[in-house]
Formats: sequence, structure tokens, C-alpha cells
Amino acid sequence: MATVKLKTSSKLLLLLVVLLCFVCNSGQASVKYPVVLIPGDGGSQLVAKLNKTTSPHYLCRKTTPDYETIWLNLEELLPEVLDCFVDNMRLWYDPKTRKTFNTPGVDIKASGFGGTETVEYLDPNPVSHFSSSLSYFYYIVSDLVSIGYARGLSVRGAPFDFRKAPNELGDYFISLQKLVEETYQKNNNTKIVVVAHSMGNPVFLYFLNRQPQSWKDKFIQSFVTLAGVWGGAVKPLRLMSSGDNLGVIIVNTHKIRPQQRSMPSTAFLMPSAQFWKPSDILVKTFEKNYTVENYKEFFADMNFTDGYNMRADTENLVSSLTPPQVPVHCIHGSGVPTPGMLIFGKGQFPDTFPSEIDEDGDGTVNIRSLLGCLRWVGRQKYPVIHTAFNGSASGHMSIMSNKGVRQYIIDVVTGKR
Repeated sequence: MATVKLKTSSKLLLLLVVLLCFVCNSGQASVKYPVVLIPGDGGSQLVAKLNKTTSPHYLCRKTTPDYETIWLNLEELLPEVLDCFVDNMRLWYDPKTRKTFNTPGVDIKASGFGGTETVEYLDPNPVSHFSSSLSYFYYIVSDLVSIGYARGLSVRGAPFDFRKAPNELGDYFISLQKLVEETYQKNNNTKIVVVAHSMGNPVFLYFLNRQPQSWKDKFIQSFVTLAGVWGGAVKPLRLMSSGDNLGVIIVNTHKIRPQQRSMPSTAFLMPSAQFWKPSDILVKTFEKNYTVENYKEFFADMNFTDGYNMRADTENLVSSLTPPQVPVHCIHGSGVPTPGMLIFGKGQFPDTFPSEIDEDGDGTVNIRSLLGCLRWVGRQKYPVIHTAFNGSASGHMSIMSNKGVRQYIIDVVTGKR
């Protein structure tokens, strides 16, 4: 009897092992292509370490013992500490080097490179994770994990200092190349699917345009673009002129404007002359109209010449839209009212928040810019597959949780598309 029991137990144990292996392997079988996620403007968590000798007022700390979250930290946007945030977060432009630098005594960097935690949510505070409005790549990552992907191994994040435009992201691109190659090696030499959002798309395009074709053919399976800002958008002109409270009512637009203006990425994302005609009025005032042809006047009339210099530095970085020469899945929303023209009344420019005339888009990026990927059709040997989702559920941020979009990504990474 003892021998029979032992054999029965052994069979049960063997059956259990087989079942566990089946479950494990069935999940891993779905990991056909590893994934690298590239966030957009405002989509990377930034940390700052302070060692300053001055500050705007007594509420502002001059030093910190270590790096602490500066973006996104909702406490930093409260009225009494907004001045501290702006002084720490803003950049300063050097017209000689044509590069920007941090406020003296401030060191800022993107956190969590290679992992997913800092791109899944905009705010690292777990309390905020109950708000879907502050989720970012969370739903996409969760979907991938549910079919067998592993955070930090087969799905990885590549956050960057979104204040900068591609011409100042040299160190980031070195790290990004290493991340792609490392992820390829750690996943049985399997090509990577890169999923980017918003500004992350022209940033990655800039990177790809500078890689040899042999590298792209070896390491990149496809490029999934979500809400790509291919030709800029009107909305950044509001950041440059009046400032934008980003939908946070308590934020004083006039106070936050110096920080928003100081970012080369804001200039980089302004409407391109390749997408807007000289007759398209972008900013209308009582005295003058501004188009893509008179940006110099636009900045001069705001007494902000550094803005024009930053625009001159960044306007041609990807304006030609040189094809990436990899397979592309271009996904975006439409049918959401999007700023098409900013209107200032008499004496209101630039210090008063403007009214606007809307046009089609995803609420942030104009449709003409979102459709920029179609310019690659017939210009590269690889396919360019275009898919538009209509309605509020496909808005610039809501597209990240859109069920149809998420299923599309699953289909791409599992080889069904």
C-alpha cells in the first residue's frame, strides 16, 4: 500500500509540475516581441536635487538631502509654492552655445530609466493612482503583463527630460540605444516594438534618422506611434504667450509661464511651416495676426527673443519628416475640439488667457499634424499602417487607456498585426 501511495503522489506531483509549466509557458509564448515605451512632453517623472544660494521667497527650500520628485508633484503647483517650482524647474538659454541650462544649484533628471514605474503614472504618489487622469502607460503595461510580459525585462520605459528638444538629448539617445540593444539581448535576440506617445514620436524619429539602416533592421521590429506630433500644434503657442494652467484651476498661468516658455520642447512643438500655410492665422490680436511666417515678430512683440532663438534651433530637427525606415503603426484620435487659432482682445496680448477657435484633432494636437505619418507612404519600403479612433475616448491622453488602442498594441506585440 505504501508503494501505491508513493506512486499516486508522484503522479499528482508530476501532473502539478506539468500544469504549472503549461501556464508559465502559455504566458511567455505571448511575449513575441519585447517593448520599449517612450513618453511624451510631461510624461516622464523628473527628480531634482537642490543646492542653491538664493530662492524666490522664504517658503522655498534652497537645499535637499537627495533627489526628490519635482514633476509631477501636485504639491509643487499649489499657489504658495508655485514660485519655488518655477524657479527650480525652469531653464535658462545661452545664446552663445544655443543650449539651455538649469537654474544654478539645481540638478534635474528623469527617473526610472529602463523600468516602467515612472512612465505608468504621471505622479509617483500612490494616492494619485486612484485617479485615471494621472495614469499614463499603466493600462498598456498591465495588458502586457497579463499576457506574460515582465516589467523591466520584456517591457521597459525610456523616460527623458522632456523640457529639452532632441538637439539637447544627446546623452539620452546614447542610453536609449543601449537600452534597445540590451532589451534585444535579454529577450533571446528578439527585435523590439517601440511604443511612443505625443512628443516621444518626433524624438524617436530624430533618433532613428541618425541610426544606420543595419542597426534598425537588426533591433527594431516596428514603431507604434500614439498621437504623434509630427508637425507641431497650436497649443504650445498658448504656453509661449499667456501660459497654460494645464487644466489645474489653482495654477496661475502668468506665474507658471516663465517655466513653460523656457523649455526648448515648447518651441520644438510649435506649428511647422510644412503643415500650416502662410495664410493660416495662428494667433489673432487686435493689432496684428501671427502665422508661421512671422514668428520673429511674435516673440519680439512679447519681448521674449530667447523664444525665437529656441524656435530657430529646433524648427528643422524633424520638419522634413524623413521616413524612419522601419514598419510603422500610426495611431491617433480625431473628432475632439482642438485649438486651431488663439484670439486676444484689445490690450490682452500676451498676458491674458486667450479665447480660441477650435478645429479637428485629439484635443491637443491638430489633425493635420497627427496625419503627418501618411507622408511616409510610398517613401519607404516598410509598411505605414494608419488607424484613427474617433471621439473623446481617443483624446490625446485618453487614447492611452482606449480599449481598442490597447488591443491593437497587443496584436502588434504578439505578431497578429
